Amino acid sequence: MNKSRKSIFSKKWLAILFGVLIILLFIPTPYYLNQPGSIEALASKVTVEDGTKSEKGSLNLTTVYSIKVNNPYIYLYGLVAPHTEIRKEEEVKGNLSDEEYNKLMLHMMATSKQNAIVASLHAAGKKVEFTYNGIFVAQVLDNSKAKSIIQVGDIIKKVDGKSFAKSEKLIAYLKEKQAGDIVHLEFLHGKEKKEADVEVIELDKRTGQVGIGIAPEDNMTIHPSVDVEINSENIGGPSAGFMFSLEVYNQIVKEDLTRGYKIAGTGTMDAEGNVGQIGGIKHKIVAAHKEDVDIFFYPRDITEYDTNEKEIKEQVKEEGYTDIKIVPVSTLQEAIDYLEKLPEKK
Repeated sequence: MNKSRKSIFSKKWLAILFGVLIILLFIPTPYYLNQPGSIEALASKVTVEDGTKSEKGSLNLTTVYSIKVNNPYIYLYGLVAPHTEIRKEEEVKGNLSDEEYNKLMLHMMATSKQNAIVASLHAAGKKVEFTYNGIFVAQVLDNSKAKSIIQVGDIIKKVDGKSFAKSEKLIAYLKEKQAGDIVHLEFLHGKEKKEADVEVIELDKRTGQVGIGIAPEDNMTIHPSVDVEINSENIGGPSAGFMFSLEVYNQIVKEDLTRGYKIAGTGTMDAEGNVGQIGGIKHKIVAAHKEDVDIFFYPRDITEYDTNEKEIKEQVKEEGYTDIKIVPVSTLQEAIDYLEKLPEKK
């Protein structure tokens, strides 16, 4: 083979290789990458009517940076990048479509903010009134007879002509049914009113529990005695609820809870002030440490299924973090009590 033919042959294979590399850019993979995100001061995100923002220190939420692995190159990056977790798409979204997942995240954030306002105002001795708007459909099980009828994000207004203010009351009503029974649903799909009959199914063979195969959540509007505005732009999910609560409370009361410390944390918050488990806690403590946080609050492990406390202690030990105080809490009041006992930072 002469030099000319060798040159043509080489260029041909280089062109093919280049083409393959370009094609790989557009081949999606069923994975997500999670990494330590940011620490964001809450004083700029939360505003309480007649409240004060004169904090000597700061209260901060923590985030996880999550991206969809849109091509194999991002996947390869995830294999070598520090503090990076590769997760299967089904572990992140379950059986939800992108649209359903986004609806769920928006609902969870809205609920998180409402719960934060309710819990913090109650802790500060303020009143909150509620208007219940039906039951939010957070998930539809694959074996549900309602699978082709209702979708994530729909609002159930009535079942068999009965209204249910809270999800546990709907669950209790359905528990009295038998598998094979038919219930009549009235629900909203967006702004469209719909009705349908749905068969009750067995959800757990061991316990005999029945239902219609959905994950129901409360859907309410709150009417606080003090106006509170929480700007959650670019933040999804419920894990900032606890820290939102602390910031709202700190702006209401006269005493500054921060005492000059840089405080961060994570955890869900319910309307009763309970702190719940979250995902990605290892990434959040890494992010907090990078930003020289003094104190980091996290959800205490209470049940045998809880893992946040175990995970964060393992991460702190593995990374050798000695200059950040990690504090487990199970309620908002527990965190308030801890901060009230702190000495002023020197």
